[in-house]
Amino acid sequence: MTTVSAASSLPILPPPRLPAKTPTFTPKKIKIFPPPPTARALFKDPIAEVTATQLTTLDPSGARTKLFSRANKEAAKVGDILLVRLKNGDPFAGICLNIRRRGIDTGILLRNELTRVGVEMWFKIYSPNIEGIEVVQRREKRARRARLYYMRKPKHNVGSVQNIVQQYQRQRAMLRSGDVRGRDANAGKKKKNKQY
Repeated sequence: MTTVSAASSLPILPPPRLPAKTPTFTPKKIKIFPPPPTARALFKDPIAEVTATQLTTLDPSGARTKLFSRANKEAAKVGDILLVRLKNGDPFAGICLNIRRRGIDTGILLRNELTRVGVEMWFKIYSPNIEGIEVVQRREKRARRARLYYMRKPKHNVGSVQNIVQQYQRQRAMLRSGDVRGRDANAGKKKKNKQY
């Protein structure tokens, strides 16, 4: 005798369907706020403004900016012999191999020979450690390169510029003192005619 349960004999019906509703979509009104004020509206180019304020504090007279400006015809160029006076330390003179113009980070590369060893030094022209920069001697002809790195080679090496710098310093000292004499101390005196 088999027993059939009442649950298995009933047919399986699908779940009842709900009546379909037509969607009524009404867009919500979203409140739009204006964008917050940006710093870009107040400061169009902040880096240029910071650079300008730093330049006015580090170079108030504008002499160093003028000395290395491209617009100035009397500006220092590569190939010139420059003398850099430092606030703490000895002055350094050398041939200018490179001028790196980068606004407040403008720098120059000078080369000289000290005790027959080539020495190159980078100087930031707006550094507070630099007291002054002077052009000792200008290059006769315009350099046809922007960077004179070929002067490192023995064929083009100028050697020490110390004699040129010392002669320049002697001339400056004579002009300051107002005493214009020749090289030896007897140059200004009258010569006595010796009679034999």
